[in-house]
Amino acid sequence: MSIATKRGDGGQTGLSGGLRVSKASSRVDGFGTIDELISVLGFARSLCPDREMHDLTKQIQRELFQVAGAVSTPKESPKGIPVITDEMVEALTQHVYRIEAMPGILNDWSLPGEDSAAAAYDVARTVCRRAERLVVGLREEGLPIKPNVLAYLNRLSDLLWLFGRQLELQAGKNARLRDDDHPGPRWSRAW
Repeated sequence: MSIATKRGDGGQTGLSGGLRVSKASSRVDGFGTIDELISVLGFARSLCPDREMHDLTKQIQRELFQVAGAVSTPKESPKGIPVITDEMVEALTQHVYRIEAMPGILNDWSLPGEDSAAAAYDVARTVCRRAERLVVGLREEGLPIKPNVLAYLNRLSDLLWLFGRQLELQAGKNARLRDDDHPGPRWSRAW
């Protein structure tokens, strides 16, 4: 069996359970962006020198397949919509708390690019935020998006930002946006 089924040649794709929709549909855009995030995280992981972060990223990539499934599966699918549990969201939250407690981690806004691995996680963060915006749009269109899907993506984007800062800190890189030559307001939790 080939992956070149030719069924999508006319611009349609199949959702879980067999329903055919346009490849330009907002639902496909939502789970397609989560797929993009999985790939971008793979790139970040390939550059990551921190073993714990590397392994956690791989676990997150696997969980994102569930998140994409929760977005791509219509409620009438006989397979059922994958569940994003409270525990999955809470695990991300605990990693956020752990990393932001590190001395020097929350000094200022960051200007991505001082460290390759950190910059890759910053790209992943922006893709994650786009996925989150698209999923919010799906919910606003009336699709039954479970609250933990959005909570997971929101928490993940926080964690990815912190991964970048942790890698910069570990590499001894100063990626602060503000310095003596570039004054301005410091980092704020309102971000």
